Amino acid sequence: MTIKIYNTLTRKKEEFQPLKKGKVGMYVCGPTVYDRGHLGHAYAAVSMDLIRRYLMYKGFKVTYVSNITDVEDKMIKRAARENITEAELAEKIIPLYTADYAALNVLPSDHQPRATQYIKQMVVLIEKLLKKHVAYEAQDGIYFEVGKFAEYGKLSRQKLDELRAGARVEVDESKKNPEDFALWKKAKPGEPDWEGPNGMRGRPGWHIECSAMSMDLLGKTFDMHGGGADLIFPHHEDEIAQSEMATGKPFVHYWVHNGHIRVDGEKMSKSLGNFFTIEEIFAKYNPLVVRYFLISNHYRNPVDFNDGLLESAKQSLGRLHDFVRRLKTYAAPADANLGHIQMFVEKARKAFEEAMDDDFESSRALAAVFEFVREMNILLDKKSLTSEERNAALQFIRKIDTVLAVLPKENDDGLDEEIEELIVERKQARANKDFARSDAIRDELKKRGIELEDGPEGTMWKRVL
Repeated sequence: MTIKIYNTLTRKKEEFQPLKKGKVGMYVCGPTVYDRGHLGHAYAAVSMDLIRRYLMYKGFKVTYVSNITDVEDKMIKRAARENITEAELAEKIIPLYTADYAALNVLPSDHQPRATQYIKQMVVLIEKLLKKHVAYEAQDGIYFEVGKFAEYGKLSRQKLDELRAGARVEVDESKKNPEDFALWKKAKPGEPDWEGPNGMRGRPGWHIECSAMSMDLLGKTFDMHGGGADLIFPHHEDEIAQSEMATGKPFVHYWVHNGHIRVDGEKMSKSLGNFFTIEEIFAKYNPLVVRYFLISNHYRNPVDFNDGLLESAKQSLGRLHDFVRRLKTYAAPADANLGHIQMFVEKARKAFEEAMDDDFESSRALAAVFEFVREMNILLDKKSLTSEERNAALQFIRKIDTVLAVLPKENDDGLDEEIEELIVERKQARANKDFARSDAIRDELKKRGIELEDGPEGTMWKRVL
């Protein structure tokens, strides 16, 4: 089945046809690194990572670009407040994002350009727009004249005559029109600046940064551009306008946007006091639980973040981890007969791929996985799987986890020598009916993230999520 993607540009699902057979160029707007990442950053990163991973699963060679905005108003204000340079602030914050995203199993970008590394490309792009008379110099910088782009609003469905100066549309008397946006900001005391178009010293506007970086790395036209729904207007709308006016070509074929974050039904914001950093969430929940929670929701839908839903995600992921551990420790009886495991695997694979082919419907894909888990647990209870069948089931789960990325790494099942010794000691204590020592060891292991389960087949262990 061919992948269908909901294209924000056309407001419908379209059959995915990359520009080059078997290859995908994908650009995702990255963070402005003035502060730690929050839940909204996590949702965008995980959503786009899921899409990227599934494209790779289907055999595409994906070139994935996600930028770093390291020059912007918030960067300048934060650096001044901390009495450091913007570059020093970036070096302080970027490793925090890297660590957070790695914990969420977000694959590293193939390219992670920083805005300050692409000033030259931005200047060239702005000069093209000036020569085409779709940009103009004003008292405080250079602006793109929105009215010159006849298709302005085609992504956001905003009509030019209905636009009003809002929170993210700068009001400036030196501009020809309120909706015109800054391509280059004239230098101000205490702010970083570079040699710009026509010799004007200053710094780039936010929107031009992504156009310059994406086209330099992926070409004038590329396959897919992603980000949060809050970026549709004005950021992505402005990217389209300036890029297509500069090149005369379509900028991006498929636009994908993940939904908003809500906390207990309300939009997440600092003013409401319901704002959470990724670090704060990790203090309460395992990063794999957070990732599972985010992908259990279809990426275009808003996510309602609350402890009840996180606890539910924790339990669901725990069942999946338990199943994998059960497969790995399963000992096939000598009289087990080769059954129809391939039928179950093929049914689950088909259901998983049909869901993901339909605009990456991860919630339906997970339902297919858990139906497979249910069927396999019945066979495990009956001890009717052969070793070969057990291996086939485990191989299938590992394969789809290259997309989901919610299972422990294969080499994570080993235990530290000291913990192994405690498990052996506890087993001996139970044999000696020294239950006080047995319970003390259980409690000690739990503090270290290991939970023991005593059953008729002996003691099983698992890592606490």
